[in-house]
Amino acid sequence: MAEEVMLTKEGKEELEKRLEYLKVVKRAEITERIKTAREFGDLSENAEYDAAKNEQAMIEGEILEIENKLKYAVIIKEAKKGTVSLGSKVTFIDEDTKEELTYEIVGTTEADVEQGRISNESPIGNALLGHKAKDVVKVVVPAGITTITIKEVK
Repeated sequence: MAEEVMLTKEGKEELEKRLEYLKVVKRAEITERIKTAREFGDLSENAEYDAAKNEQAMIEGEILEIENKLKYAVIIKEAKKGTVSLGSKVTFIDEDTKEELTYEIVGTTEADVEQGRISNESPIGNALLGHKAKDVVKVVVPAGITTITIKEVK
């Protein structure tokens, strides 16, 4: 059995929209590019044709990847209030830098640090799971061990 893909409801909807776009819009665009490139003649020395076929392969690969993620998708239920779990928004203080940070804990598919979303499999995300506000957590990160204090869990 394939591994479950943890997604928020919004994350699943975004994947479904992306899949629809790739199947309907991008496939049609690439088919047209391949048709146009074929009209240039000899396919053995046709860079436009080769580029279009390569793009087609990448699009089909992405479609298969998204379909597989959706097939094994498990929607993250609403986070338990007060305890860090998938779907929780956690505000904590990095005791080394004294910086206050807020992240939502999500599955790896939706992780995007710049958007404030970290994976439950990342060192910090994994270390926070199951903890509550005011807990002090030691986290093993690539640079060593850091200490964080959980300020709030939503």
